[in-house]
Amino acid sequence: MLKRHLLPALIGAMSLGGAACALDLNAMTDEERAIFRQEVRDYLMENPEVIMEAVATLEERQAEERAAQDNTLVADNASALFDDGFSFVGGNPDGDITLVEFMDYRCGYCKRAYSEVEKLLETDGNIRFIVKEFPILGEQSVLASRFAVATKQVAGDSAYKQVHDALMAFNGDITLQALKRLAGTFDLDGDAIEQAMDDEAVTAEISATRELAQKLRISGTPTFVLEDEMLRGYLPYDQMQAIVTEKRDL
Repeated sequence: MLKRHLLPALIGAMSLGGAACALDLNAMTDEERAIFRQEVRDYLMENPEVIMEAVATLEERQAEERAAQDNTLVADNASALFDDGFSFVGGNPDGDITLVEFMDYRCGYCKRAYSEVEKLLETDGNIRFIVKEFPILGEQSVLASRFAVATKQVAGDSAYKQVHDALMAFNGDITLQALKRLAGTFDLDGDAIEQAMDDEAVTAEISATRELAQKLRISGTPTFVLEDEMLRGYLPYDQMQAIVTEKRDL
């Protein structure tokens, strides 16, 4: 597999006999092909750095292709990403930059990213932040997301933010009893939230986000969308801030 991908790059990097050659491998005789293979082998043995250069070039091209594909996916699904009518919108709702996060309350990297995102929102002050509930790490993840979404639907965005923040800091087993205790700490009606957790409206919201994630080919958390760019995986504050600055300078 590696040889098939790298051979064109290697041929382009090599100059056999001191001059560039136009080669038609299919037109070679068996003897010519054997000689050519030996020449390639000798060249690579003498210049092994060419292999690493070719690998780096291939990986760079593949990364550029993936980024271009992701940008297209973001553009094609912009309405569902940035204005679905149900996802929590925090930060500065009128900000000039929009950051979307697909997250799971059981995801360790999401928990690491949480403080970085909060710092970015606080220090910048002009970022619109959208949370996409994307529970993919088992039953406890689903339970937590259903509880968070039900809280938003029963008690509003401020209550959702309190619960969201608490769940991002929560490290124990997520059970219904633990969630109701959590609701009590914020003077929320745990019974009403529990009753709403099984509502079709909660199911529809989480299902819509799952469907969107499939369209965007998102399979892990956290995944961010920053304006027109998809950022897959955890990013530290400094890197996110640099990308925000870059977006504003465009």
